[in-house]
Amino acid sequence: MTSDGTKILKTSRTGAQLKIANSMLELIGNTPMVKLNNISESACPIIVKNETTNPGGSSKDRPALAMIKAAEESGELKPGGTIIEPTSGNTGVGLAIVAAQRGYKCKFVVTDKVGKEKVDLLKAYGAEVIVCPVAVKPEDPTSYYSVAERLVEETPNAYRPNQYHNPVNPQAHFETTGPEIWEQTEGKVTHFVTGAGTGGTLSGVGKYLKSQNPDIQIVAADPEGSVFSGGSGRPYLVEGVGEDFWPTTYDQNIADIVIPISDEQSFITARMVTEQEGMLIGGSGGTAMAAAIQIAGQLTAEDMVVVLIPDSGRGYLSTVFNDDWMAGYGFLEAASPTVGDVLKAKDRLENQLVYVQPADTLRMAIKLMHEHEISQVPVAKGPMPLANAEVIGSLDELKIMEAVFKDSSLLDKASEELMGERIPTIGIGQSVSMAISHLETNPALLVLDGGRPRSIIARSDLLSFLSK
Repeated sequence: MTSDGTKILKTSRTGAQLKIANSMLELIGNTPMVKLNNISESACPIIVKNETTNPGGSSKDRPALAMIKAAEESGELKPGGTIIEPTSGNTGVGLAIVAAQRGYKCKFVVTDKVGKEKVDLLKAYGAEVIVCPVAVKPEDPTSYYSVAERLVEETPNAYRPNQYHNPVNPQAHFETTGPEIWEQTEGKVTHFVTGAGTGGTLSGVGKYLKSQNPDIQIVAADPEGSVFSGGSGRPYLVEGVGEDFWPTTYDQNIADIVIPISDEQSFITARMVTEQEGMLIGGSGGTAMAAAIQIAGQLTAEDMVVVLIPDSGRGYLSTVFNDDWMAGYGFLEAASPTVGDVLKAKDRLENQLVYVQPADTLRMAIKLMHEHEISQVPVAKGPMPLANAEVIGSLDELKIMEAVFKDSSLLDKASEELMGERIPTIGIGQSVSMAISHLETNPALLVLDGGRPRSIIARSDLLSFLSK
């Protein structure tokens, strides 16, 4: 009876079985598949394995649960322990969900290209998050791999799942994701497309599908610059796929085809799929989908392409789905006139990006600036084409003059010792009016095209363009 005197009648249902999971962990896996209808004109069907319906919103829930179970069974992870892992976000979320159920603490290390939404999401699950620079080598002490190793050594009762080298990672997909795809397609799948980060999904699913039908083609969709498609691992913008080293969880014998996909292709495709199919997918999903569309275009109605979408676009609302962010990196174009129009009006040689390496001396930098008649020059690591993250600072003619006047020995110092802040950036498709606004407080702007540094525009370039 309630406080107002209302009687509560008790009812009973005999023989009925409640379809209620006992915990969030029982909801991992058994994700749906759906056919895409609008994104491709190919006769070959493209079928999505939609991993966004996992509790953590990504395919990483599967290996997260499996790795923790294995560590508990082996004794590596003890009650009250702390889980420490470098992650692009999704594995961290999966581990955090398992940790919440099992009573563990979490510390996750991410790179500074990971979106704010993902960092906030990890914190929402109660995890501590450490952010590290992306434009450093894996062995650098500030890399997110090195920082994770240091934290494991410093933290009592710590456990690192080590998703890049833990065989349980691909095994989880061999035991769950692969069989689901085979059963859901009734064995009709002919091509499986997925991005590769740790390689766990590609290796596990690929191995299972080939055990059922050796003729199935396994396709790795890889960011341009990643080692999987022949790159050196230089920075790129898309998150969660590609690598700058070879994880042991990546079976190099599984992939039949590796397709490099640019940041621009990834992001534009993610937006297209979202707008045309009503399926909100992330940047890495765009990478996989771009490769799937390429493959399907070469096939017939007798084939079937299955593409795994690892996560939702909800974690990319401030980046991939933000017009200002996209335009700022040169992925979208405003109404004319644009910064690109200013570059077209310049001499072709003047449009070439002039920069110095961090180890180049100040004397070399001054000579370069005089040769090209420029007053500012970026300091950046590596050869062209540069990644935006490889630009680490700049040298300014006036500041150099003041410093050398006081101490001429500085001429033989490395540029990185005397550099100032980076030159502000602007997208090649952004408006001339925006460039004018930025140049009111900055003498020059670094122009990004497809996410990469392309050229420099100065106030004199704008004046020359407007005078014409």
